[in-house]
Amino acid sequence: MAETVYTKNAPDAIGPYSQAKKVGGLIFTSGQIAIDPAVGDVTAKTIEEQTEQVCKNLAAVLEAAGSSLDKAVKTVCFLKEMCDFAAFNGVYGKYFTSKPARSCVAVKQLPKDVLVEVEVIAEA
Repeated sequence: MAETVYTKNAPDAIGPYSQAKKVGGLIFTSGQIAIDPAVGDVTAKTIEEQTEQVCKNLAAVLEAAGSSLDKAVKTVCFLKEMCDFAAFNGVYGKYFTSKPARSCVAVKQLPKDVLVEVEVIAEA
């Protein structure tokens, strides 16, 4: 049975970012973008600011599911521009200290025209 996990950082509504699914011993987050839950929109402009917000959103969703960023086993990172990788990685590395398996790809466009989106699979 799958359990849906909701937080103010990942509300019930389907949209450019959303909740997680808890299945057995794993939690699957959907792609999180830099939506500031206080205003419901993207306020961060730089890759560093957006990555910071994405990581905060992911941490909140995983915490609501009874997990944490330290329990991440795999991340998939989408960047609008691969030239932003070093700046993205600097912020990402502060949050994902356990260094989960990761893939990072450049994509033509992301929801709300953000610069970064991250998905996580974590242990419950």
